[in-house]
Amino acid sequence: MEVIILPGSKEIGALAADSIESLIRAKPDAVIGLATGSSPLPIYDELARRHDGDGLNFSQVRGFALDEYVGLPVGHYESYREVIRREFTNRVDVAPENVHGPDGSTGDVPGACQDYEDAIAAAGGIDLQILGVGTNGHIGFNEPGSSLASRTRIKTLAEQTRQDNARFFDHLDQVPHHVVTQGLGTIMDARHVVLVAFGAGKADAVRDFVEGPVTASCPASVLQFHPRATIIIDEAAAAKLAGARTYRHAFANKPAWQGV
Repeated sequence: MEVIILPGSKEIGALAADSIESLIRAKPDAVIGLATGSSPLPIYDELARRHDGDGLNFSQVRGFALDEYVGLPVGHYESYREVIRREFTNRVDVAPENVHGPDGSTGDVPGACQDYEDAIAAAGGIDLQILGVGTNGHIGFNEPGSSLASRTRIKTLAEQTRQDNARFFDHLDQVPHHVVTQGLGTIMDARHVVLVAFGAGKADAVRDFVEGPVTASCPASVLQFHPRATIIIDEAAAAKLAGARTYRHAFANKPAWQGV
């Protein structure tokens, strides 16, 4: 696990975008795992800027959403399929048919989950998975207690997660109780994971998953077992890390050829 501490969200977005741009230039049909929420927005903003200003080409890129609410009607403004379109894919030249998401509106959720796993495998697996982290340590919607080997499935949201997400809706009562999410085992299959976090509200979760034990009580801690997990955070999110000085030193002295 590589931990990189930067001044703020703009710098975080730029560095994460560097990694994605490098991947796309080397592999134009790269498969990218797309997260929603506030954390990835600086990445998407920077990628859109590079598309508009530098001609970064996404026409062959394939995208797989990390999760989706269960029960929202197709086309709902806050469905994650719509959020990803609005915040990212409609701002670049990704072909709409190349953007996939788990089906939260089907009557056969288990079948849809297996279909999603099959679709990821058929695409050759995810090359780079973008992640945020919840205040309780969840990644995707793998809430505390999730199996570290789990695959795409339905999950019940923790009340804290519903409260955290209520800002996107008019009222807490509108936040669904259930989601379909890639499992921790699915996420761990990605060849590169880039997790971004900023703000003091994420400091406890960052400390717990970076430096605490690997435990289902903190789902993001499974990333300690990932062969290539890049954690990019700001000073506020890093505030409770005992090893912050070591992480800064390692990044400052990293060989340039290694990239992100």
